[in-house]
Amino acid sequence: MSRPFVIGICGGSGAGKTTLLHRLSETFQGASTAVFSMDNYYLPLEQQAKDANGIVNFDLPTALDSHKLAGDLQKLIAGEPIEVREYFFNVQGSKNVLLTIHPSELIIVEGLFTLHYQDVFAQLDYSIFVDVDHTTQLDRRIYRDQETRGYKRTEIIYQWENHVLPCYEQFIAPYRGAANFVYANDHRADQDFLRLSEQLRTLVPDRF
Repeated sequence: MSRPFVIGICGGSGAGKTTLLHRLSETFQGASTAVFSMDNYYLPLEQQAKDANGIVNFDLPTALDSHKLAGDLQKLIAGEPIEVREYFFNVQGSKNVLLTIHPSELIIVEGLFTLHYQDVFAQLDYSIFVDVDHTTQLDRRIYRDQETRGYKRTEIIYQWENHVLPCYEQFIAPYRGAANFVYANDHRADQDFLRLSEQLRTLVPDRF
């Protein structure tokens, strides 16, 4: 198999990275696709940094095992299957599922720090920054974290104000200009997705 085409999706919490990932996977069904989620590389709770109030901050780049993450991505690109334990928020490791990700023609890397980790960014063929206003991001995060992760609204607001926004401004937003495509995930989403799809088909017509 020739070298896969590697797409990186970056953006803040609640921006819609996972939704875009699924939409791309469905659109390019003609190519075998591997999904590489950075969420599966969170370090154990005891290794996470805490803020001044003793609350764990999961929104720092140090929250993930970036060395293993970059190494696994390199192996996958080189044609080797990798195994990773699927991560679920608020679920201990013993309940997680061991996933095998196989080499594919298209690899989609998705996560907060896709463009921040230089060892990852250097392996991308194409990068996308998912952009949406903060109000929409917060609304999505409140719904998601209450429904699927069991957080209370007060906890979500605290994390948003003290962890999510400061880390977004420092570790995510500065890379917006480095992306090949800025995807507006609002009323312009359908139009931007058409433009994005056309660009990808032009870049790698034999895959798509």
